Formats: sequence, structure tokens, C-alpha cells
Amino acid sequence: MVSVSRWTEIAPGYFQLTVAAVNCYLVRRDDGLTLIDAGLPRTRGMLRDLLSHLGAEMADIDALLLTHGHFDHVGMARELQDSGAPVLVHAADVGLARHPYRYRPAAPRIPYLLSHPAGIPLIARMAMNGALAVRGVEAHGRVVDGQPVDAPGAPIALWTPGHTAGHCAYLFADDGILISGDALVTLDPYTGETGPQIVARAATANSDEALDALGVLAETSASLVLPGHGDVYRDGVDSAVAEAQRRGAH
Repeated sequence: MVSVSRWTEIAPGYFQLTVAAVNCYLVRRDDGLTLIDAGLPRTRGMLRDLLSHLGAEMADIDALLLTHGHFDHVGMARELQDSGAPVLVHAADVGLARHPYRYRPAAPRIPYLLSHPAGIPLIARMAMNGALAVRGVEAHGRVVDGQPVDAPGAPIALWTPGHTAGHCAYLFADDGILISGDALVTLDPYTGETGPQIVARAATANSDEALDALGVLAETSASLVLPGHGDVYRDGVDSAVAEAQRRGAH
């Protein structure tokens, strides 16, 4: 179970920040800094520590890209926007980013957690780190499927709906790195299960679509997968997708 709050450089120029089993990623390239996802509100202290380590500050972040608009990925977005970073998301998730608690999952959350008690400590830890106090953000819906995003590193956006209507993963093709968000995770906060999988129905809008979207990720042939929850997966996206497809929806 992932429980330690930390940041770590997982590949040259790629930094993972983890608080309460929620990941976001700072990417440092020659043309600037891109943050992918905004974690939980209490990730801000860790982000400041990392930026200080890099000789930078919040105002030096050039863009915030959201994989989707759920509360645990929008946590610091308003603060970063106030510091000058544009916040970008797929058009289908603009409304969700504005109201990050207004979504209907495929299965009711409370009954699901009661039937999967291993997830309760993880969800409680998220709440203790600000998950219940996230403010929405007015994001720009300029993330387009198959197109490079106007941000340092110019990652390719990959529309992977299912978890949410506008979920996108981001591919840094030259480095073989895929930031998969919640389209493919290695820890499910709602079950406590580890290993490659899609997120439980308690937080996913359409599990069938989420399983179908795994094929988009497999096409990237990325060697390194950086998920929204759980440890980095270093055995290649093909292996991760195969395992997630084998496990199916839960």
C-alpha cells in the first residue's frame, strides 16, 4: 500500500509527487516546467520544496495539465492559476474541473467502500490531506486528442474516456514516458488493490469505456507508465495494459 508522502525524480527531469496515494508530476524541460495534475491541497508544501530544490517557485510553472477534473487531481489548481499558470483540460471535463465533486460513478461510493474495507484507510487519508475542501477551477478546454499540448515538453494528449468523459493521458514520446492519470493505475484507492488496473466503479463513470481506452495506451509502446495512483510501472505499457484487461472492471 502506498502511504508515504514524498517527491522523487523517477527519470531525468520527471518528478513524482505523492500525497495520500495521489500522484502528480512535474516535468522539467529546457523550455520550462509543466505540472500534470494538481493532486490534493496539501501537496502544495511538497511542490514548493521540490521547486526550491530546482531553484524555482510556483510562479515559474508554465502550465498545469489536468488528466481529468476529479477533486483529487484539481487540489492545487486554483492556486497555480492565481500564480499565472494556465490550466488546461479536455473540453469534456471543463465542467467537472469547475465542480470537481459533481459526478456520478457507476457504483455508489459509500456502499462500495463498505464492501471493500481495504479502501477506507486510503480514502480517509485523502480526506485528511484536503480531499473534502478542493475548490474548482476555470480550466481552458484546449487539450485535443492526438495533438501536442502547448506546454513545455509538448506532450501528446490521448483521449481515454471512461473514468471521466474527458480523461486524457499524456505521452512524452521522445522519452517513452506515458502519464496515464486514472486511465491506468497501479493502486486503486477504493479497494486498496495494487497492480495495473482501471479504477473501481465507485469512482469511474463508465467501466466498459475505461477498459476500451486501455487500447489507446497500449498503442504508445511507452516503456514507463506514470499513474495517477500507485507506483510507477517500469515493465512497459503493453504488460500493464494486459494485466489491467485481465483484471477487468471491479
